[in-house]
Amino acid sequence: MADDAAFALSRRSLLAGGAATIAGAAPVMAQTRARATPMVDTHIHLFDPTRPQGAPYRGPKTAVSYATGASPALYRQVMRRHPVVAAIHVDASPWVEDNLWALQQAARDPIMVGVIGNFRIEAPDFAEIFTRHAKDPLLRGLRYGNLWRYDIVAQARQSVFIDGLKRVADADLVLDTANPRLDLLQAVVRISDAVPHLRVVIDHLCKFDPAPAEMAAYDGVLREMAARPNLFVKLSSSLHAGHVSPRMIDHKARLDQLFETFGAGRVLFASDWPNVEGDGPVDVAIAIVQDYFALKSAEDRRRFFWGNAIQAYKWAPRTAAQRALFG
Repeated sequence: MADDAAFALSRRSLLAGGAATIAGAAPVMAQTRARATPMVDTHIHLFDPTRPQGAPYRGPKTAVSYATGASPALYRQVMRRHPVVAAIHVDASPWVEDNLWALQQAARDPIMVGVIGNFRIEAPDFAEIFTRHAKDPLLRGLRYGNLWRYDIVAQARQSVFIDGLKRVADADLVLDTANPRLDLLQAVVRISDAVPHLRVVIDHLCKFDPAPAEMAAYDGVLREMAARPNLFVKLSSSLHAGHVSPRMIDHKARLDQLFETFGAGRVLFASDWPNVEGDGPVDVAIAIVQDYFALKSAEDRRRFFWGNAIQAYKWAPRTAAQRALFG
């Protein structure tokens, strides 16, 4: 999806934002290489508010998708300036039937390599519903966190919930969390200890702004998570309320902390499209992490932009460009 014109556009945008002139900015060639690295986007949302039943989540009102819906075709159009070769849908609907809808949408477009479903893991019928949906190879995991009145903190102490997560882990699928808070991160540590073979992906940790009184506990839980190799982090949502600067340098300290905590092998690229557009253009959000990883090695870029997504989600390629990533 990337070409010389796209690189020129990205370069002009970078200069306009002043990021190329700040201390610590990567050389132009490194920025160009970062922009050329293939991407697997581990967090997008698909929905269709034009259905008779509508959609419980429609994204930001300022986005085109709020009225038209977010489809793989629209995603392809939005990402035409970036070398995205694959994407994973993270379900943003509490309606159990929307899991099937999402799997059907993903099946129709080979850019989609996975769906993260949304089930009540503590529900009495979870085992039956999960077993049925898990037969579809596009299902790559489940999402559970601070949304739709789910309470992962309370559920992490319940044996029924833990048994459900063991079922997810035994199927070699992933738990994606939602909307990080300090108590959610602490719950993730308890879950990892209870189900150590479960891979857990923490969404949007860049978005969590600990209160001053929480900083010591936050630093402590990061150290605990660093010691658990099955915990991954999406470096998404650098752009969020109170942090909407387009300059990478203004986000570097937080990215440094998370990169140094989890290492090159446990951080994932995610755009959070179209939700990100409530805080700023998705192109800016992508440029921030591209500029950050322009300062890293080629191997670090490879792992962040696509390699770790294979390890965390174990998705199967559907196109030649995707198969090329598997070597």
